[in-house]
Amino acid sequence: MVDKVIYATGRRPNSAGLGLEEVGVKLGRFGAIVVDAYSQTGVPSIYAIGDVTDRVNLTPVAIHEGVAFVETVFRANPSKPDHALIATAVFTQPEIGTVGLSEEAAREIEEIEVYRSTFRPMNYVLADRDERMMMKLLVSTKTRKVVGCHIVGQGAGEMIQLVGVALKMGATKEDFDATMAIHPTAAEELVTMKDPVRVS
Repeated sequence: MVDKVIYATGRRPNSAGLGLEEVGVKLGRFGAIVVDAYSQTGVPSIYAIGDVTDRVNLTPVAIHEGVAFVETVFRANPSKPDHALIATAVFTQPEIGTVGLSEEAAREIEEIEVYRSTFRPMNYVLADRDERMMMKLLVSTKTRKVVGCHIVGQGAGEMIQLVGVALKMGATKEDFDATMAIHPTAAEELVTMKDPVRVS
């Protein structure tokens, strides 16, 4: 049972009334400014970054796009913002952290193994709280790379940031398995899940 449900509707780019179309800048769905891989619009002297492009609407992504823009335009070092494997968190109760593909998306691309653990963290046991956590790793059966990780529970945002680094580096399930656990932590579950979930 829950007391409340959050209905998140998202946001739309605030590009109306800027005269962009009049100068030749193309607008996409909901007024998003259409840009290429280097954040350049169809008008060579106009670039756009951040939420107004409706690519990935997160503050750190906008900052990253800004850095790539500076490198490209002011330092003559063409740089594309990298939108792959962006770790994200939802700071609700329970907290949610995710990076990479969802199970459904991963299955559409290739054969995967799913490693999942639901447990009551030791600090909850000692405090006599009933809250539980869930962790899931999605692993390519062909390359053994971890293609997705999902965490629900306290500290999920902090954990998923570091998992994002591992996935960006191409970590495999065997890399996770070879990493020594820190006990007693919730995060140790990420390196101690040994058997994939059976698919019926």
